[in-house]
Amino acid sequence: MENMSLEILLFLIAAGFLAAFVDSVVGGGGLVSIPALLFTGLPPSLALGTNKLASTMGALTSTLSFLKSGKINKKLVLMLFPLAVVGSAVGVYVVQLISSAVLKPLILVLLVGVTIYTVMSKRWGSESTFTVMTRKLAIFIGLAAMIIGFYDGFLGAGTGSFLIFSFLLLGFDFVEAAGNAKVLNFGSNLAALIAFIYFDSVHFGYGVPMGIAMVIGAAIGSNLAIRKGAAYVKALFVSVTVIFIGKGLWDYLTSM
Repeated sequence: MENMSLEILLFLIAAGFLAAFVDSVVGGGGLVSIPALLFTGLPPSLALGTNKLASTMGALTSTLSFLKSGKINKKLVLMLFPLAVVGSAVGVYVVQLISSAVLKPLILVLLVGVTIYTVMSKRWGSESTFTVMTRKLAIFIGLAAMIIGFYDGFLGAGTGSFLIFSFLLLGFDFVEAAGNAKVLNFGSNLAALIAFIYFDSVHFGYGVPMGIAMVIGAAIGSNLAIRKGAAYVKALFVSVTVIFIGKGLWDYLTSM
């Protein structure tokens, strides 16, 4: 393993902290961490795998924070966790076979729809209305967990937004939706990380320091969300999703 300069170390620590602070609540940390890893000179596949190592550490921290606060529906997420794990593992395998670019236009359309719906629904997610899990809701959220898990392993950008949106549709408020989503995001990250390690696509020298910074950023970010409440999470959710859309449009247009 090559020597890592102090400048690169400090750069990755700063990027990891910022990425995890946002990602701990609504996802989107990859907008910061993946470009940072690419900036160090890592090839794309190694940058993605290294990011999964760091983001898994951050996601675990966020999960524990939300769990401690009581903002997670344990029975529900325990049922969904294996579905997200299996979906993510399949996604990492499939991305080795076909280009993730085929999904990007569809993802942009879905993100635009998610954002518009969230902004137009003024009171949506301000308080929890979830009461009982019907068969129809169970089928919906089970499919959502597996499909979004697959997407996380296959492409990943916007996973947090889609997971939160799914839980909002069940009637959870923004803080509870973020907590439930983070558990599944941890599961899909962990499955993807194991797959990336199998394909020898993780740089531990970069990933571990960045991951430690993400642990700190995730702890601060998730605790701030729990204290600030649903309005804060909603504002952050919309802001990050709009940034995702802008970056996705830019990448799509410049690649044409």
